[in-house]
Amino acid sequence: MDPDALAALRPRLLRLARLQLRDEASAEDAVSETLLAALEQAQSFRGRSAVATWVVGILKHKIVDALRRQSRHTSLDADDPESPALIDGLFRPDGHRVAPAQDWGDPERLLGEAQFMATLEACLERLPTAQARVFLAREWLELSVAEVCKDSGHSATNVSVLLFRARMRLRECLETNWIAAT
Repeated sequence: MDPDALAALRPRLLRLARLQLRDEASAEDAVSETLLAALEQAQSFRGRSAVATWVVGILKHKIVDALRRQSRHTSLDADDPESPALIDGLFRPDGHRVAPAQDWGDPERLLGEAQFMATLEACLERLPTAQARVFLAREWLELSVAEVCKDSGHSATNVSVLLFRARMRLRECLETNWIAAT
């Protein structure tokens, strides 16, 4: 394993870790542990995927471990008190959206665009902490709802509400800052 190739991945890994952990020191620790594990386990890399994919996989496990440690010390119950009002403002009393959803074109193509990814990361950083952690644990770390409940201390219903709110906020943020801007 080329140490320079791993060092080149560090900024990307830090961005991902910061988004999930929301704490600079914890993100640095997770990335350091990831790079050390990649160097120590280089012989286990079989080349079935890109090195970056393999290292990001290691980072996911380190982040899950860090979140479990954090959940023992902090409560994730503090949510943005304005969140329900913001979400409610998107819908009419009959349950339909106030403004129709915009056409996103080809979402798969968007994922490959650096500017879109930067916008997505900025939108993720704007989410309230509880929403961001639950969303990233479920969607990025691909934990089951049961695992998210266990790690966060939230009920399944609360996790569903947090995921809904996070998705709605991300959609609005992306429609405002990406779709409307292009």
